[in-house]
Amino acid sequence: MDPKRRTLRYAYGFDDIALVPGDVTINPDQTDISFDLGELHFPIPILASAMDAVVDVNLAVALSKLGGLAVLNLEGIQTRYENPEEILSQIAAASNEGVTALLQKIYSEPIKENLISQRIAAIKNAGGVCAVSVTPANTKRLYPIAADAGMDVLVVQSTVTTARHISRSYHGLIFSELRQWVSVPIIVGNCVTYSAARELMETDITALLIGVGPGAACTTREVLGVGVPQVTATMDCAAARDDYFRETGRYVPIITDGGIRTGGDLCKAFACGADAVMLGSILAQTAEAPGKGSHWGMAMPHGALPRGTRVRVPQNSTLQLTLCGPTTVTDGTQNLVGALRTAMGVCGVRTIKEMHGVEIVVAPAIKSEGKQLQLLQGHP
Repeated sequence: MDPKRRTLRYAYGFDDIALVPGDVTINPDQTDISFDLGELHFPIPILASAMDAVVDVNLAVALSKLGGLAVLNLEGIQTRYENPEEILSQIAAASNEGVTALLQKIYSEPIKENLISQRIAAIKNAGGVCAVSVTPANTKRLYPIAADAGMDVLVVQSTVTTARHISRSYHGLIFSELRQWVSVPIIVGNCVTYSAARELMETDITALLIGVGPGAACTTREVLGVGVPQVTATMDCAAARDDYFRETGRYVPIITDGGIRTGGDLCKAFACGADAVMLGSILAQTAEAPGKGSHWGMAMPHGALPRGTRVRVPQNSTLQLTLCGPTTVTDGTQNLVGALRTAMGVCGVRTIKEMHGVEIVVAPAIKSEGKQLQLLQGHP
């Protein structure tokens, strides 16, 4: 009898696929790209990642006014330091050799409960919708403070999140219990598999983040060897969402988080099944971002096993230009909303849910076919 053999399947990233135009085209201004999260309604389906180089009070308010949602890291610089600007300047000025040690020192400062309340109040008082991020280990301690301050959305986020966590040292966070305590929408992440997504949906969470390791500043894939390319991860978790909806009647949106560098990547994420996307490095390039030209992952300051690196980003855009245009560049990093609407029009779909049904082909040459002159002349 032959021994059982393990088999491998191919997993796809954004550069491996292309969207097929529809048989009918639609005027882009006829498309509906809105995103619902519980009872909250957002005109654009874009979230800003809970990274200290991406989101502070000012960016959260600005993105909210444009129709999206920014997530503030409750375990980051904004809640550890009265004057985060000074700390952010230190990180931007640090050498490549010394920045990891500096970040580990900076993030060893205790979280201050009064700053949590202050930052949330500042966002709310300016008319913004306030989403906050915590890790599972700190959720029970920090969410009551955030709730009292008026948070609108709670994001519980770790490198890999499952509905079942095994530990001898502490009683882990049970999402079904958390749902009973928290009345606002709960987003949980991150995961990349059908089974993990399905089990998390069954805990009554509101939405799910998809992605492990694709971010520009993340090194989880290099350090741990863990991750699934975003196209495959999004499609697998979208299948879990659709099956769960057919069986229960409850729709749990999925949010593709990480790896989106251009409008083309963003459009592909929606075609693969995303209901919204979470952006990091591309928003760190805006003038409103607090990182001052630096961008780093949330796991980079880990005291024992950092899983991230600081990357330099040119702050050569604004939030308005990046999301809504008019574009001043040709590399697809501006007017992301316009790109999504145009792609939907070309593919002949009116809504994001219809976008989920757009034909996708495997096309590894999609970015290079016929583009020799561009490549030779240094264009992206």
